[in-house]
Amino acid sequence: MIRLSVQLRSLRLPFRQALQTAGELGADGVEIDLRNELRPEELTQTGIRHLKKILSDFNLKVASVRFPTRRGYNVLDDLDRRVAATKAAMTSAYQLGAKVLCNHIGGIDEDLTAETNTRLLEVLHDLARHADTCGVTFAATTGQVDGPVLKAFLDQLPEGALGVDFDPGALIINGFSAEESYQSLAKYIVHVRGKDGVKDLARGRGIEVPLGRGTVDFQMLIALLEEARYQGFITVQRDHPENPVQEMADGLAYLRNIQIP
Repeated sequence: MIRLSVQLRSLRLPFRQALQTAGELGADGVEIDLRNELRPEELTQTGIRHLKKILSDFNLKVASVRFPTRRGYNVLDDLDRRVAATKAAMTSAYQLGAKVLCNHIGGIDEDLTAETNTRLLEVLHDLARHADTCGVTFAATTGQVDGPVLKAFLDQLPEGALGVDFDPGALIINGFSAEESYQSLAKYIVHVRGKDGVKDLARGRGIEVPLGRGTVDFQMLIALLEEARYQGFITVQRDHPENPVQEMADGLAYLRNIQIP
């Protein structure tokens, strides 16, 4: 069975209450947002010990850490500060016991030789080196570009430098094929998002829907992950929940049910 976690932000509850709710829902882990829920500069050693004790009380692990920057690492404005903040978040991720830090890396030019790509590769190489010293993997979240394009870009980095945070729902919403993207990126995947989506022809792009109600074939995805001996988590996430706790509970139940042999 692949372990399941919940994105704490999706529960729309105060942090401590969200942790307790995740435990009550029977999740194996949680994803913590190090920009909007906890900040690296506020995490003292005492605070970290206290948080680990709470996690232990609820039988939870930190499945992943999210560090959503306002802009990608391809944007020069404030880049040094963004990189430094990401490095600090990686250190905090390790201290919290997370093995993966997830973020969008920014736009990628399909012409791999483009100057913007070269600059982005340099930044990611730097972040990957820091991640390695921390004992975490920096994972690029999918959705902004097609899977095959992201693969061709990542293939330019040293092996093992970066991982992929596979978000099938975001791929559908942005008009890409989740299945084709998985096939391209399989060897890079270190974290998976339990997020679903459907195409909306009227809007010209997709919309997010509750898990199991969209076009992502999670049954096939889980079978492929198991075949690949995937060791990470699937994190249930809802960006626009109407009934947050119930929808997260339903998402966990859905993923558990399709894993029962």
